[in-house]
Amino acid sequence: MNTRETQLKAFDRLLTIMDELREQCPWDKKQTLQTLRHLTIEETYELGDAILDNDLNEVKKELGDVLLHIVFYAKIGSETEDFDIADVCNEICEKLIHRHPHIYSDTVVKDEEEVKQNWEKLKLKEGRKSVLEGVPKSLPALVKASRIQDKVKGVGFDWEEPHQVWDKVQEELQELQVEVEAGNQDNIEAEFGDVLFSIINYARFLNVNPEDALERTNKKFIKRFQYLESKAGELGKPLMDMTLAEMDIFWNEAKLLAKKQE
Repeated sequence: MNTRETQLKAFDRLLTIMDELREQCPWDKKQTLQTLRHLTIEETYELGDAILDNDLNEVKKELGDVLLHIVFYAKIGSETEDFDIADVCNEICEKLIHRHPHIYSDTVVKDEEEVKQNWEKLKLKEGRKSVLEGVPKSLPALVKASRIQDKVKGVGFDWEEPHQVWDKVQEELQELQVEVEAGNQDNIEAEFGDVLFSIINYARFLNVNPEDALERTNKKFIKRFQYLESKAGELGKPLMDMTLAEMDIFWNEAKLLAKKQE
C-alpha cells in the first residue's frame, strides 16, 4: 500500500484541485452547504450499496466521492472564515482521544460493551442532557430506531436475554392483530410501529443490522422479479396478462438459480 508520505501528497493534491474548481468552475463556484446536502446523502447511500455488494473497487470510488464532499464543505467553511480542513481534522482527533481514555489515558475496559458504555457517559459529561440527543432527527425511521436502541443500551436500559425480546415481539403482534380486527386505522398504525420497533430490537440481539438485512432482501426481490419480467418478455406476454400460478413458475426458477449461484 501507499506510504504515509504518498497519502499526504494525494490529500494535498485533492485540496489543490478543490481550490482550483472553486475558483474557476461555474458550477463549483455556485455551491453552498445547503445545495450540497442532498448530494452528500446520495453519495453516502451509493457507498452503502457498494459495501453491501462487497464491490471493493466501487467502495474505493464512492469513498472518493464522499471525501470530495468533506473537502468541499471545508473549503466553503474557510471562505467564510468559520473553519477549514485542518480544523475539521483536529476536531475529530481531539474527539477520538477524549472518547478513548482506555487508549490515551489510564482507564481500563474489559470489552467492547464497556467501551460503548463509557462513550455514553462521556457524552453526558460533555453537556448532553439526554443520551438520545446524538440521534439525528433526519435519519430514516428504521435506522433511527436502531440507533435509539443502541444509545439506551449504553446506559443499561436494555433487555437481559434474547428470548425476552422475542416474547415482546409476540406480544406486539397480538396487540396489532386486536387492532386489525377492531378496524381502527390510527391504532393499527401505532401497533404496527411497535411491531417494527420490537423486531429491530430483536435483530440487535441476533447481531443483525436490520437496515442491511432489509436492503439485502430488497436486492434479492428485485433480482427475482426482473428475472420474472425477462421470462415474460421472452414469451411475449405482459405480466398483467399472466396468472399468479404462471408467475410463480418463473419466480421459483429465479430462487433455484440464486441458490445454485451461492
